Amino acid sequence: MLRLLAVDDEVPALEELAYLLRQDSRVEQVSTASNGVSALQDMVQMIGAGERLDGVFLDIRMPGLDGLDLARLVGGFPSPPKLVFVTAHEDSAVTAFELEAVDYLLKPVRAERLAEAVRRLEVASAPVADQGVDDVIPVELGGRTRFVPQQAVWYAEAKGDYVRLHTVDGSYLVRMSLAALERRWVGAGFIRVHRSTLVSARHVSELRFEGGRVLLTVGTETLPVSRRHTRQVREQLVRQFRAAMP
Repeated sequence: MLRLLAVDDEVPALEELAYLLRQDSRVEQVSTASNGVSALQDMVQMIGAGERLDGVFLDIRMPGLDGLDLARLVGGFPSPPKLVFVTAHEDSAVTAFELEAVDYLLKPVRAERLAEAVRRLEVASAPVADQGVDDVIPVELGGRTRFVPQQAVWYAEAKGDYVRLHTVDGSYLVRMSLAALERRWVGAGFIRVHRSTLVSARHVSELRFEGGRVLLTVGTETLPVSRRHTRQVREQLVRQFRAAMP
């Protein structure tokens, strides 16, 4: 369950955002602040009292301490909360992702889009697995159990209550939700590119635009990226590429 802080100098927008967040079953608590200075004071007080703060939904253009400056200050915390920017302006998106924002929402915020931001924040806030150990998924095959290593998986595809794991050797059906697999492999380089598809960044060899769509080459497969996930996918692939550079 997530503990969140919502920050906006426009009271109606702040109240609406807090209301929508409180309707989400994944959210335990929502605190609010009407300006950057109050938000910073609240965060310092929470952390000083040992309270958990998982994420901050943050307006950008505020008088005094604006959202980007506040985000830079928050980045200096020992264990900074994850950030989601909520703004009426598109021109700060690049800066927001340079500050490692989990998501960037445009006002007016739609409930469906906010729910997606909460999902991304939930995944980003989950404990990171030990990447030195390659996780394996057991698959039942006609009385035999095969262990499919995480590193062999090109992508995972939701199939109702199951997930189909695609590898160079074939595909395997396992009883598990895609959301559960995403939480299990968070931090291991897997990216949600569609509501039904989770891709391993290590196996992505190409990103291209074709016919108004974004396509990824993953292993020997070509997969579409949904419009909703396009910006997040591009940013995450760039970050991982830079991190891998010597």
